[in-house]
Amino acid sequence: MPKISKAPDYQTVITTFEMTPGTCQDLLDALTDAYQQFISKQPGFVAAGLHVNDAQTRIANYSQWKRREDFQAMLRTDEMRERNRVIATLCKSFEPVMYDVFETFD
Repeated sequence: MPKISKAPDYQTVITTFEMTPGTCQDLLDALTDAYQQFISKQPGFVAAGLHVNDAQTRIANYSQWKRREDFQAMLRTDEMRERNRVIATLCKSFEPVMYDVFETFD
């Protein structure tokens, strides 16, 4: 489970996907498979979560990595490049963005 922390322990990546309700479940299936079979086994992976809006038109993916280089290396693998080509056919757009945690509140 991701733990949001201000300490600079992890690289945070938030990826947003835009799709139609008709492809939402297919995209969730593809993302779930990617995490279960590949991404979660990559060096530096810490945790991730998938979030879906109620209209099923957006998915937000929150992931944590030990280092930004670990996330970048995962993206460059042949397997993830192929998976991203499939994912791109299931959504209008997707964009991974790296963030630093600025503040947290309990």
